[in-house]
Amino acid sequence: MRKEDKAIIIDKIADTLKQYSCFYLVETAGLNAEKTSDLRRACNAADIKLLVVKNTLLHKALEKIEGDYSELYPCLEGATSVMFSNVGNAPAKLIKDVLKKNKDAALPRLKAAYVEETVYVGADQLDTLASIKSKNELIADVIALLQSPAKNVVSALTSGGTKLHGILETLSNKE
Repeated sequence: MRKEDKAIIIDKIADTLKQYSCFYLVETAGLNAEKTSDLRRACNAADIKLLVVKNTLLHKALEKIEGDYSELYPCLEGATSVMFSNVGNAPAKLIKDVLKKNKDAALPRLKAAYVEETVYVGADQLDTLASIKSKNELIADVIALLQSPAKNVVSALTSGGTKLHGILETLSNKE
């Protein structure tokens, strides 16, 4: 491959890295064609971009963009696929689902992940990554917490009014 071609590919990888808030480094080299196609379909359905890259080109693209990715460099060995997503836990959930469908499968295997400026290294981090709440889920939780006191006040006022009405009606019926 010519040097000019490599520079173009590095720029494309760097642009893709900038577009997404998180990415996972995954080993998929041992998958057969059918399982690779299934993984690609699952990624498309979950709005995850799957890209197979050369480690040296990915390394140079990471060096080119802002941020400290030095913890990821040792994971760039062997065949590497990159899963890009704007939802931090989506690729982890997808990997867990694929592995759950075929209990004997060891692939896809998580090498490392960069999620919201935090680096996770090793396949043992998969459960941690899957349990991370996405930005939208956290916003929904905060809104629910903010609405809870108001709902309690409205509920108390509503139930108090019906109780008072019931007491007055009972007293008027006794006479």
